[in-house]
Order: sequence, then structure tokens, then C-alpha cells
Amino acid sequence: MQAPRAAGEPAPQLRARLDAATADLDPPFAVVDLAAFRANAAALRARAAGRPIRVASKSVRCRTLIDKALTEPGYAGVMAFTLAEAAWLARTHPDVLCAYPSADRGAIGALRDPELAARVTVLVDSADQLDLIDAVLPADRPPVRVCLELDASWRPLGLHLGVRRSPLHTPAQLATAARAVVARPGFRLVGLMAYEAQIAGLQDRPAGRPLYGAAIRLMQRYSAAELRDRRAAAVAAVRAVTELEFVNGGGTGSVHSTAAEAAVTEVAAGSGLYGPATFDGYSAWRPRPAAWFALPVVRRPARGVVTVAGGGWVASGVPGRDRLPRPTLPVGLRLLGSEGAGEVQTPLAGPAADHLDVGDRVWFRHAKAGELADHVTELHLVDGDRVVDTVPTYRGEGKAFL
Repeated sequence: MQAPRAAGEPAPQLRARLDAATADLDPPFAVVDLAAFRANAAALRARAAGRPIRVASKSVRCRTLIDKALTEPGYAGVMAFTLAEAAWLARTHPDVLCAYPSADRGAIGALRDPELAARVTVLVDSADQLDLIDAVLPADRPPVRVCLELDASWRPLGLHLGVRRSPLHTPAQLATAARAVVARPGFRLVGLMAYEAQIAGLQDRPAGRPLYGAAIRLMQRYSAAELRDRRAAAVAAVRAVTELEFVNGGGTGSVHSTAAEAAVTEVAAGSGLYGPATFDGYSAWRPRPAAWFALPVVRRPARGVVTVAGGGWVASGVPGRDRLPRPTLPVGLRLLGSEGAGEVQTPLAGPAADHLDVGDRVWFRHAKAGELADHVTELHLVDGDRVVDTVPTYRGEGKAFL
């Protein structure tokens, strides 16, 4: 597999630059290349075609880098993944949408604070969730801002293509839920969202699987057309009940198509800022790799094989080789099928192994984006051949939300 290139930078030069920038650091550690990060932010903005981009925090998990994205033109608001995280971020950010329902009573209780209640929007898709909020918060609380979620999965011929999120699938179901929120004291319906995981979250050109990729592209084309019409009808149905501040959709893999829908007022993106390995299998856009982690060579057990310390930084999702970290620099290394990425050591094979000495670094890319930050307490920000800042991840700030 060819190593990714950053702005035409050959792989040996990219490796030499990262090595030079971090020469005083002992691996394991993680870096973010700021030039690639900024380039990805600009490319996402262009793909959003004028729609504001809400930063998906779960794909970043570092407040400094969330803030860097929000200083870019075209970015506004944060999409959090837990209510506790949303309340934490809302102390410094004025617009935080929690994109998943919460049963965290402590986090719900934080919405007693009028300032937080005005900054945080909670996701709801059933009356049970409203009941829980009512059970925690007093009746005379500030109104709770609510966003309804439209299930974006495609269901042809009784199949279910996509992830299982909201039970609200039809415009009529959304309208009924909207009326229930509007009629309930202590709540204010302000938004609608839908995440088309079967479009945004699936590789459509996976390496070595051309027929599967063709089937995915066909499914995505039909699913996008169906969702475009259903989402427009759902938004119209809810707007007939009450006015909305925002309609959120998409993800990094579908920003361009979701932003083209007239019913959508903003899109969400986060993974594209880091450019994880999963996006190498996307045809519409491949972000520049911006996030890397380095592991040290500690053994040379055989010709053509080296062993690095650690390595089991495996991504969530359906288990498979595409969830494993990818050894990328130097070019010419691969995981062993019999061992994969290990908890305390990872053997790597390939022609590059015989040119590595104990103490040399191997640079990896995580399969996903923000999950990388859960393995380190800080990220080293690289600009050119220098580390220009070292900033804490969520874990570095003592936060582990999920």
C-alpha cells in the first residue's frame, strides 16, 4: 500500500519531518500535523457549499483543536456525544448539541443552570426521555432545548440499511413527536437532526473489494435520493408545528450531498479534520492524514520482522481488519494476520523491517479519528518540522465520557 502524501510530500520526507519535529519525545505519543488539519478544514468548508459546519467533538476529543476548527470560516457550534460532555463544553461554547439521548441524571441536573440550559440542546426521540428529564429537573426550571432525531436508515423491501438510532422514521411520526414536545411545559423544540450512517459512514471503495464497493455505491445513491425526499417532508411536517432554529445532517463522508439538500441548514463533520485511515476507502473525498501516533521498535525477532511496543489501538465498530491501526511510515510494513495489533507488542513484517533499528519509530494512523485521543493524554501539534504546542486531550483533562 502506498503511503499517503501531504501536499505532494513524498513519504520519506514526511517521515523525516515528523521524526525531526519529535526527536526529543519518547514514543508512544500522538501528533496532529497543523498544515493538514487546516487543509482538511478548508476542504470540508468548500464541500459544505455555504452551509455552516458543526464540529463533531467525538471525532476530535481535544478542546484546543475543537476551538481551532471553530476559528475557521464556516464553522459554528459543537456536536457533543454525551450530555456530560455537552455541559462541560457549554461552559466555554455558546451552542452545543448533544447528538445522543442521555440517561445521565447528574448531567441532566446541570441544566438547572440557566446559562447551560440556554447553550445546550438535548436529543429526544420518545416521551420516555422527556419523562426522565421531568423527573430530574424541577417544574420551574429554565426551558430545556430539544432536538428531535429523524431515523435516516433506508428500509427497502423490509431491509434495514443504516444504523439503529431513532424510532422516528416517517414525517408523520416526527410531527406527532413535535406536537408532544411543544405541548409539554418546560421544553422548547428548536432543532431536527438526521445522521445518514449508511452514506457518511461506509467506505465505498474498500481496498481489495471492488464488487462490494460497487454495491455500496449503488445503495448509497438510492438511499440518498430516498432520504432527501423524506427529510424534506419531515422538516416541513415539524415546521408546521413550530419554527426550528436548525436542521442538522450529514457527516464527513456525506457533507457534499447533505449540504445540497434545501431542507438542511447545517452539516456536521469531525473525522475529516484528522483524516483517519478509514477514509482511504472513500471515493468522494480523501482528507489528508493529519493525526499520527508513533511507536518504538523494541525487537528484531527475525529477518523481515520488527516488533514495536504496544499497538492495540483498535477502532470501534464491526470487528475486522479495517478497524486495526495502519503502520504507514516507513512504507513497506504490515501487521501479521496471526497476531494483529497487540496490547503490549505488535510485530510488523515487510521489506522496511530490515532497515529499522531498535529505538526507531514506526508511524501509525488510527482507523478512526477521535478514538486516537483516548489513548494519550496530550497531542503534540506539529507545524513543519517543529512541535509548536502540546495540548491536552479529553483524557489529559481528566475526562472519559464513554
